[in-house]
Amino acid sequence: MKLLLAEYAVGMRLEDGIIREGRAMLETLSRSFKRSGCEVMTPEPGRFETDLEMLAANSDYGLVIAPDEHLTHYTEIIESRTVNLGSPSNVVDACADKLKTTRILRDAGIAVAEDVDSDRYVIKPRWGCGSEEIIVTDENLLPDGFIRTRFIEGEHISASLIRSKNGFVLPLTINKQLVEITDEKIRYKGGITPYFTPRADEIIDACRRAGEILGCRGYFGVDLVLSDKPYIVDVNPRPTTSIIGISRVIDKEIGGLILDAYRNRLPESVNIISEEVIYKLDEL
Repeated sequence: MKLLLAEYAVGMRLEDGIIREGRAMLETLSRSFKRSGCEVMTPEPGRFETDLEMLAANSDYGLVIAPDEHLTHYTEIIESRTVNLGSPSNVVDACADKLKTTRILRDAGIAVAEDVDSDRYVIKPRWGCGSEEIIVTDENLLPDGFIRTRFIEGEHISASLIRSKNGFVLPLTINKQLVEITDEKIRYKGGITPYFTPRADEIIDACRRAGEILGCRGYFGVDLVLSDKPYIVDVNPRPTTSIIGISRVIDKEIGGLILDAYRNRLPESVNIISEEVIYKLDEL
């Protein structure tokens, strides 16, 4: 069983900090897919798109990890040549637009960070991932290409889930995000997996509904701020950094679960079998 696994930062030889995060995700998934019976093929660094097209045509399955602004294009390449183990390209495209995603979820009755009058605002790119261009300010600004939401005080967390073709959603873990807010900047520094909270059911329910409404498939991650309720900040229709910790603490292979999602064979649950794992981006 041949599987194409492609990670953009590694394949494009991006700057050191980004490539270390990408390589950690790539190696985690590659090991897990191999243990699940796959022959894993990856693009050579510097030949990302060329190899993606060639390897996809010779694979039984494909999975690509890339920034929001590129993921739709690369997912379409996978879909045209092999079986895509991630979310469909139209779902990826919707999730890449943070304004569109926010409106879809809001209209479905899910709590989101909205653009309403506030003492403090979060301003972030409408398209794109990462925390480099996110700022916190008390000024009511809205630059072109950005969205503005009210700043919500609370815990920064994420949830990791897998959704099968038939719509069943398997929660994996809730994760604590290590976030630094200084000098009007929000910086993601890493995470803790798993993160135990008495509000787990409330969090997972919101994330499950978001995945169902948007049509996510395979692994997806949801970023939230936990305040008086869980407020969804972002939906990532692809593997996220949290898999580095997840792979070490659950009793199933993350690669096997992604395959089982396509086959509609997901288990009812996974078990936590290890102590929490702390992963910091500058130590990967």
